[in-house]
Amino acid sequence: MRQIVLDTETTGIETAQDHRVIEIGAVELVNRRLTGRHFHRYINPEREVDEGAYQVHGLSNEFLKDKPVFAHVAEEFLGFIRDAQLVIHNAPFDVGFLNHEFAKLGTDVGRVEDYCSVVDTLAMARQLHPGQKNNLDALCKRYHVDNSQRDLHGGLLDAEILADVYLAMTGGQVALGLRGASEAAERTEESAIRRLPADRTPLRVIKAVAAEEEQHEAFLARIDKQSGGKTVWRGAEPEPA
Repeated sequence: MRQIVLDTETTGIETAQDHRVIEIGAVELVNRRLTGRHFHRYINPEREVDEGAYQVHGLSNEFLKDKPVFAHVAEEFLGFIRDAQLVIHNAPFDVGFLNHEFAKLGTDVGRVEDYCSVVDTLAMARQLHPGQKNNLDALCKRYHVDNSQRDLHGGLLDAEILADVYLAMTGGQVALGLRGASEAAERTEESAIRRLPADRTPLRVIKAVAAEEEQHEAFLARIDKQSGGKTVWRGAEPEPA
């Protein structure tokens, strides 16, 4: 499965006021592993950046004035995301801005949804952690993802961080880049299954007491409630003793 984890920065927060995309950052996952491929462009929005937005991302009008306009990067961008599943935190915001840019091209390029399916990690986090903070910084803290370099919002850095958060949130399998491949191999070898000798002393089996079983059942019930009844074990048939 090919996924693109994506983030944008913009001149403001409302497309209705013709605010524009000024940065796109995206990283590629294939089968839940970072491939090293990425897309990153700064874009001249052909308008002023709101002061409030500048305080968030630090991208100034002076910095952006010599960057390409969206029309000059649109084809390359579509080639990168085409037929992938987009993973975006607060997807309606980013997708809305990208569709606004496509509409301004005045062609039949269509919408993001014509090329990709979209996963919203904010909606996913709110379902997994109701009543808690679910912005990217909060999720980094919850899933132990390093965001120490995130002084300001940035498209590519936020996409890289979100990739780690998404992988942790959807199974704990944090993808390894090329640098981590050899380390992973070493860990796999160290943790390889070793068969015990046939003449070993039988292991002692200690069964849970009634109070422990009650505590375990209460814990499972809390997980079941927080997941909206989507846990597997509640519907599983117990194996015969």
